[in-house]
Amino acid sequence: MYKILKAENPADKIYLMDVEAPRVARHCAPGQFVIVKMDEKGERIPLTICDYDREAGTITIVFQTVGASTEKMAGLKAGDAFRDFTGPLGCPSEFVYEDIESLKKKKMLFVGGGVGAAPVYPQVKWLHEHGVDVDVIVGSKTKDMLILEGEMEAVAGNYYPCTDDGTYGHAGMVTTKIEKLVEEGNNYDVCVAIGPMIMMKFVCLLTKKLGIPTIVSMNPIMVDGTGMCGACRLHVGEDIKFACVDGPEFDGHLVNFDEAMKRQQMYKTQEGRALLKLQEGDTHHGGCGNCGGDN
Repeated sequence: MYKILKAENPADKIYLMDVEAPRVARHCAPGQFVIVKMDEKGERIPLTICDYDREAGTITIVFQTVGASTEKMAGLKAGDAFRDFTGPLGCPSEFVYEDIESLKKKKMLFVGGGVGAAPVYPQVKWLHEHGVDVDVIVGSKTKDMLILEGEMEAVAGNYYPCTDDGTYGHAGMVTTKIEKLVEEGNNYDVCVAIGPMIMMKFVCLLTKKLGIPTIVSMNPIMVDGTGMCGACRLHVGEDIKFACVDGPEFDGHLVNFDEAMKRQQMYKTQEGRALLKLQEGDTHHGGCGNCGGDN
């Protein structure tokens, strides 16, 4: 059992928990995720690691309630525990393998949308701890929906909040803030965008026009988290990839977002899953028990 040490509700329908998971905390890196399971019959839920404390042996997760399982999980309190807490899974962010002195010479921009601020935070924190300051844009519908503001401000070189309703920070979408920063003379070597699929798509359309290489995290389309179910199958350029085992981070300018979003909608129904399995054949990946077959 993995004990919950802290449970908070920082924004509407958004929950943050510190979980005692020493083995995961010892080995995880920015960009990776865990799979949590509340009880023996509970759904497997993949969640990006928001923070970790190797000394305390804790992992911080952030999630938004979107269905029955996350609604049930939102009811857990400090002192409760998860039945399973599996990780770290997925590939770490590529920059953790880069030479630190080379990283210090790069001008990096991180863009988080909504709950996407959670997976952005450990990356920015890791870079800050290694002497690399980066610019961070975080967008939400309203000020009340912004999360991890204090934590992000503490590790970002420059922090730029954006609100759709214009009541706090930059008034408008994250894309208009990117354009403004570039117009002001910021020449970014790389952009990392994490958030809703539609946000990442439009950030990538803009950064491609601006000539800024961009990394995205495709964790929003993960379901099983092990490459078995086929939910997170996507095209990256001409290659077929699976977000959970090959990613979750990819070259955003090569990701076929329209296809991924269409599959995401189809995968929600039994008929849609069956059709995808038929269309994709051996490249679909089966084994989740929801695709009308075992392989």
